[in-house]
Amino acid sequence: MNIFRLAGDMTHLASILVLLLKIHTIKSCAGISLKTQELYAIVFATRYLDIFTSFVSFYNTFMKLIFLGSSFSIVWYIRRHKLVRRSYDKDQDTFRHYFLLLPCIILALLIHERFTFKEVMWAFSLYLEAIAIIPQLMLLQRTRNIDNLTGQYIFLLGAYRALYILNWIYRYFTEPHFIHWITWISGLVQTLLYADFFYYYFQSWKNNVKLHLPA
Repeated sequence: MNIFRLAGDMTHLASILVLLLKIHTIKSCAGISLKTQELYAIVFATRYLDIFTSFVSFYNTFMKLIFLGSSFSIVWYIRRHKLVRRSYDKDQDTFRHYFLLLPCIILALLIHERFTFKEVMWAFSLYLEAIAIIPQLMLLQRTRNIDNLTGQYIFLLGAYRALYILNWIYRYFTEPHFIHWITWISGLVQTLLYADFFYYYFQSWKNNVKLHLPA
């Protein structure tokens, strides 16, 4: 654990809390992509297969439970909650997200650290997480007008991965033999997908105007 890893985890947790605040308090999921949330639920379900078989620390287990529970609860809210689901714009959230699964599975079968079920699923979760934000970004481009909580959620989600890159750089220079190409490349791809959003987010913050994305 180092300051960059802790900051990344807390930023990731903050992004989820912001989204849950929007959904639970305002009873609205406007501007939120169900497709992206379903992909994140799959990411955590496949990444944390060892949650009940491998104990690293209380912190590690607690964070796994938080991410698993929150991801599935968000999907449930958008799909089933009688008030929240009314604000879901399925006519705009049309990206065929399940088409992203097969390439990630094939890539995980071809490129992994060890050819075991858990390790292949771990690689799959990394590849899928790298591109899971695509339906959300496409939805924001279509709707263009983004409320504050949705903008903060996306910003924090991107910032979490950027902080993890700093964590990897720190560990590379402080820990011997710390090389994880799969994690590094997928994390870099994921961060680059946020670059356009970050630019317009900072522009809106600097000029104190509502966040808009170009069509």
